[in-house]
Amino acid sequence: MTAQKSLSGRSWVELTLLSLIWGASFLAIRVALDEVGFVTVVAHRVFWAACVLWLVVWLLGMSVPRNPRIWAAFLIMGLLNNVIPFSLMTWGQLYIETGLTSILNGATAVFGVIVAAAIFGDERLTLRRIAGVLLGFFGITVAIGFDNLRNFDLHSLAQLAVLGGTLSYALASSWARVTLSGLAPQVAAAGMLTASSLIMLPAAWLIDGRPSLRLSPDTIAGIAYFSLAGTALAYLLYYRVLAMAGSGNLMLCTLLIPPIAIVLGALVLGETLLPQAFAGFALLAIGLIILDGRIFRRMRAGQQVAK
Repeated sequence: MTAQKSLSGRSWVELTLLSLIWGASFLAIRVALDEVGFVTVVAHRVFWAACVLWLVVWLLGMSVPRNPRIWAAFLIMGLLNNVIPFSLMTWGQLYIETGLTSILNGATAVFGVIVAAAIFGDERLTLRRIAGVLLGFFGITVAIGFDNLRNFDLHSLAQLAVLGGTLSYALASSWARVTLSGLAPQVAAAGMLTASSLIMLPAAWLIDGRPSLRLSPDTIAGIAYFSLAGTALAYLLYYRVLAMAGSGNLMLCTLLIPPIAIVLGALVLGETLLPQAFAGFALLAIGLIILDGRIFRRMRAGQQVAK
């Protein structure tokens, strides 16, 4: 959250592309869920993405870590960044709209601020960040709906599952900073996806049964998209944007993804969201803008120039 750089034209293009890829992933996952169990969906996602990333590591001539401690870190990272959030969010998409899932996914940035502040001394909660966090959580509450919070049902549980996934993402970010900061990002991503595959492949067999190869073209296309593009390619692009634009600018993805997912869900699946979802997203977006802080820095810079 502390890294902040100016966005070049190339950075904007790649940031937008990354948002498009991730936004469309929600649709691809929902399409696959019509025919494949949610655990198997996650297994497909991590296994095929791991295969692609190890191919990239090999082509780039990078070395494979041999230290058991690093592989133990990969295991924890895989649990926090893949197994838990992918499983919770994929299950949640069985019962809530893809657009709403993408809106709730924005809580990752809000939880990230809280987790980082609790762990790292250089990520303290300033008044601005506290205001952004509170407004973000209020937006999430509005998006879920106060009635859903009072009348707890499967729909409400699905929304809470998605939020649980975002908390896991936030924990993963801090874990990576502590344990994996010295590794090449391609190797770190391949390692955690491999560890995730070792968990999800047997889990899918036990929970969903033996995977079937007789899948519809739409399902195969969905699996190919969310595993190869939405995971493997997205990770590679994510690290490129991170290097060019900094972690602060990556928060913009959180604002760009929901409109993409909402439009695709409406066009392809005929989904409609309640007005409260849009109102909640608007409040969450304002909270994220406050957390980002660039608008306040520009206002202060303008005032100094005026003086």
